[in-house]
Amino acid sequence: MQVKNTPCELCLSRKFSMFSGLSEEHLCNLSDNKNLISHKKGQILFYEGTKPLGVFCVSSGIVKVYKTASNGKEQIIRLAQKGDFLGYTSLLGEETYSNSATIVEDAKICFIPKETFLNIIAQDNQFHRRLTQAICKDLGVMENKLTDATQKTIRERLAFTLLKLGESYGVDGGENQKIDIALTREEIAGLVGTATETVIRLLSEFKKDKLIAFEGKKIIVKDKKSLARLSDFYN
Repeated sequence: MQVKNTPCELCLSRKFSMFSGLSEEHLCNLSDNKNLISHKKGQILFYEGTKPLGVFCVSSGIVKVYKTASNGKEQIIRLAQKGDFLGYTSLLGEETYSNSATIVEDAKICFIPKETFLNIIAQDNQFHRRLTQAICKDLGVMENKLTDATQKTIRERLAFTLLKLGESYGVDGGENQKIDIALTREEIAGLVGTATETVIRLLSEFKKDKLIAFEGKKIIVKDKKSLARLSDFYN
C-alpha cells in the first residue's frame, strides 16, 4: 500500500543509509521520484529471477533476503533493516535478482526508480565510493559465510548467529539481552544453514546450559561470553 512520501531530508532512517551524505539537490530529486510503500509481514518484495526496475531502501521494519533450494528450503542471505538497500547489485550488474526478499516485520520501504538511482551514482562521487565499499563489504561477508559453512560446526554457527542477531536487534536488560525480532525456527535454520529439527534441538541444549532463555518466540541471550567461546568468535 502506497503511503504519503516522507521527504528524504526528514527521514530518520537516512542517517543509517548510504544516502546520509547526499547534497540537498540530490535529496530533493530523490524525494520527488521515490515511492514510499507500506508492506505487511509475509509479503514478497521481489522474486529471484525477476528483473529489477529500481532499488529498495528500508525505512522501517525487517526484510529477509534468501535463496530457495530445489527441496524448497530457504537459505537466508541476510536480514535487512532501516537504512539498508536491496536489489542494487542486480540493478548495477544488469541481471535478474539472484535471490528473493520477504517482509519479516511490517515495513515501510522506499522504491527508487533505476534512472534516478543511476543519476545519483553518476553525479555524486562520494555516494559512488560508499556504494563500491558496500559491495566490497557484502563480498567479504559472503566469503566469511562460505568459510564458516565448511569449517564451523552447526553448533558454532548457531552460537555465532545468535550473537550477531543480538548485535543488530538486541535490547539490553542488565545481564540479559533480548533479541527483539520474532524469527521462526525455520528462519533461524535458514540463517544458520541447517535443518529446522537441528536448530530446535540445539536451542533446547543452549537453554539447558543456561546460555539462552525464551520469551514467547523471542530469544534472550543470557551468557554472551560462553556463546562467544562456543562460536570461536572474538571481537
